[in-house]
Amino acid sequence: MAPGPSFDAEAVEEALRCLPNLELKGLFRRSSNYTFLAELCGADSAASMLAVYKPAEGESPLWDFPSGTLYRREVAAYRLSRHLGWPNVPPTVIREEAPHGIGALQMYVVAQPERHYLASNAEPVAVWIEVAIFDILTNNADRKSGHCLTDADGTVWVIDHGLTFHVDPKLRTVIWDFAGQPVPAGLRADLERLDDALLPGGGAADVAELISRRELSVLRRRLRAMLQPGWQLPHPTSAWSVPWPPV
Repeated sequence: MAPGPSFDAEAVEEALRCLPNLELKGLFRRSSNYTFLAELCGADSAASMLAVYKPAEGESPLWDFPSGTLYRREVAAYRLSRHLGWPNVPPTVIREEAPHGIGALQMYVVAQPERHYLASNAEPVAVWIEVAIFDILTNNADRKSGHCLTDADGTVWVIDHGLTFHVDPKLRTVIWDFAGQPVPAGLRADLERLDDALLPGGGAADVAELISRRELSVLRRRLRAMLQPGWQLPHPTSAWSVPWPPV
């Protein structure tokens, strides 16, 4: 599936939530938390799809992120991307009825493993600057190159957003090629629209319900800083600014 004219994100979300049969097919061995490949199908097995399942119970304890919240951050990042209109995050929902309990369920993307950010020469610029700005906005603490997937149609998808929305500066990313650049005018309009949606009673209540009130407040503070005249994408501050391993 790719976000072309026929792609229906809401239909994919509905399938992720409601297809009754969820079978675990295997475990992603290199993941920090328990992450499973799952197959969902209908009662008659006519409709089926692959998904990535991240149960709350499988999250490794962290000193700086509250336990049992990473799956909610995955969903919040997806919903924020929907409100912005970019970047492409695979449809992600909370699934309560699953083999290991409540967790995030995300559409599986069949990717070309040799095509990731560090192999792209930062091209196309229009795609990667969206990802860079999104990561600053969400305060992404773990943007590895391997979290940037390219499918067979050439569409870039970004995944793994569990370490986001922290109230303290946490940005760690491989995408520093746009440091010192301003927000492109077209993206600025989207950010302004999001700023209105994040107000109490705005259209982004579905994001607010997934993170703490303080995290929402700091998210809005980061967003408003981006909208200030003269704001530029930041530069790395130390070796810590790049995750390891980078892919």
